Amino acid sequence: MSSVKKALIAIVVVVAILAMVGYAVATRNRGLLAVEAGVVIVQDIVQSVTANGEVKPLRYVNIGADVMGRITDMPVAEGDQVAQGDFLLQIESIQNEADVQSAQASLDAALAELEGMEASIRSAEASLFSAEVDKRRLEADFQLSQQEFDRARNLFEAELLSREQFQRQESAFEVAQVQLESADARIAQADAQRAQVLQQREGTRLRIGQQQAALTRARDGLEKTRRTAPLSGVITYLPVNVGEIAIVGLQNQPGTTLMTIADMSEITAEVLVDETDIVSLRLNQRAEVRVDALGEQILSGYVSEIGSSALTASGNGGISTTTTNTDEAKDFRVVITLDNPPDGLRPGLSCTATIETAREVETLSVPIQAITIREIDGNAVPDYVTNAVYNEPRPGEDLLAEVEGVFVIEGGLARFRPVQTGIVGTTDIEILAGLSESDQLVIGPYRVLRTLEDETAIRIQEAEEEDDES
Repeated sequence: MSSVKKALIAIVVVVAILAMVGYAVATRNRGLLAVEAGVVIVQDIVQSVTANGEVKPLRYVNIGADVMGRITDMPVAEGDQVAQGDFLLQIESIQNEADVQSAQASLDAALAELEGMEASIRSAEASLFSAEVDKRRLEADFQLSQQEFDRARNLFEAELLSREQFQRQESAFEVAQVQLESADARIAQADAQRAQVLQQREGTRLRIGQQQAALTRARDGLEKTRRTAPLSGVITYLPVNVGEIAIVGLQNQPGTTLMTIADMSEITAEVLVDETDIVSLRLNQRAEVRVDALGEQILSGYVSEIGSSALTASGNGGISTTTTNTDEAKDFRVVITLDNPPDGLRPGLSCTATIETAREVETLSVPIQAITIREIDGNAVPDYVTNAVYNEPRPGEDLLAEVEGVFVIEGGLARFRPVQTGIVGTTDIEILAGLSESDQLVIGPYRVLRTLEDETAIRIQEAEEEDDES
């Protein structure tokens, strides 16, 4: 027999054997459900929250106009480094200077009037003092005249004094009495004049207070035409030019911000976290930040601020707080302070932050897709399962419970086993109880795992077979 015939016979025998093996395998696997298998492994699990946002300085100031006017001088440009107190821009101040001069003149006039009032008060007090001195002199004259009149009356009644002499003495007494009454009137008049001048002085003092307030307001308006840097930093935004009109408006309204100064020594990533993830965030949690402009470079930082109010997208693309109950998904503002920000960072750059919320070292874990929920006998729920949901049974029905679990592969069967889960990583989930290391599990495909029943006969789907089916 030639060598060629021997080779052909050998090939035919091999093909026949392979065909018999294939037929045996196909016959054995006929009717078995094909699944993907995995095993329980021990590894580190890191639970994290991912959110998008933008780079912002920790401290920045939007400088707006407090008075309306034309910009006459602006010696700075965008990107300039400025120190606190440096001159930034000048707004036209002719009217404000005139207001200051007018208020100052009114104040000076009121002060001069007050000095005149003080002089009038001193004059009134001197007149009052002079009237009181005259009264004391007239009182002495009146007492002397009264004594002489009494003596003359006694002598007249004793017929020792003539009527003519008595009448002269009586007239002198009446004149002294009238002069004393006139002195009282002069004192009352001088006192009234002094009180009137004192009242006028109080009115003048009140007017001086008003003029001083007006001068302060005018000077404040004049000072606001000259803007200086409220903090040291970099001018990151400068939309205006010399000659344009500065407009007074609401804070952060478009068109009313003259420039923005940012302190670039401390940089943050301000991100929006979904409401379903915000409950797991805490201050000082570590975070990794990727800035789109820096490629794959990873920046480290920590959570320094967590917003307490939900934010929703407004109609103009901005963000506003809300307290209404709507079906719209809400986000929370979270600030991450970067540890060592590179020099290339600029405010407004897009970024993505991954915040570590929990970490378990050397713990049992399975792929997330292996976890499923099944309804089992409520009396058969293991003690280690704490998150079972029990359904209220109807009369005559058994108590049932919905539990998390996996399908363990044992003896060619997929058996459902309840488990207690822990933290969730990117692709794996922690197993606290219910499984052991190296247990073999059903991990897919999802269309099979979704409807897989307990004690189902299965076969493990190989990678090549999986590719063929796909």
